[in-house]
Amino acid sequence: MKRTTLIFLTIIVVLIIDQWLKVHIKLTYPIGEGFKMFGQDWARIHFVENKGMAFGLEMGGAAGKYALSIFRILMVGLLGYIIKGLVEAKESKWLIVCFSLIIAGAIGNIIDSMVYGLIFSASSFHGPVAQFMPEAGGYAPFLQGKVVDMFHFPMVTTIWPEWVPKWGGTSFEFFRPVFNVADAAISVGVIAILLFHRRFFTKPEDVKTQSGTTSTATSNVGSSEEE
Repeated sequence: MKRTTLIFLTIIVVLIIDQWLKVHIKLTYPIGEGFKMFGQDWARIHFVENKGMAFGLEMGGAAGKYALSIFRILMVGLLGYIIKGLVEAKESKWLIVCFSLIIAGAIGNIIDSMVYGLIFSASSFHGPVAQFMPEAGGYAPFLQGKVVDMFHFPMVTTIWPEWVPKWGGTSFEFFRPVFNVADAAISVGVIAILLFHRRFFTKPEDVKTQSGTTSTATSNVGSSEEE
């Protein structure tokens, strides 16, 4: 498969899954509602919205939201430029997939910010679910839409021992953040690049060159010993 085809396929698949799930959750549940996945307490669909960054992190106020949205758009442009260079250099297809995942995740959350406030009514706690294209208009202006999150994996829920400074006696939950498919795509792409960057950036011809150099050095050593 061509590298350019791989890029578009990765981005399109991630965006379709991400946006379909977000729209379905927003039009089906009030905020705070959801269900257990596979009947497990530690794996849940839990609908929340946030105004800011990945995993429910936020930046202050409308100005912060605009700044974050513009930053995301600029980052997509930068990543697009980087991935263009990777394609031209014929870098590893796995590396290109990783960057494609990051771009897809960024675009997915940008879509929420750009249009969700325009096309949906506001979601509320334990109230009526959001409506698509309400007569009264959307709940927020352009670039002020909230990001829809839904995956929650509270695998460990406990209380810090009293002797632990600062947190003693308070509740502890792992993994607390609620996230979406776009967040997951970004995380997978970044983590894979960090873990496998040497393999990604080492081309086969480099390995052959290193092997050839090693063989030559070994032969020279052998010849010296014979002399």
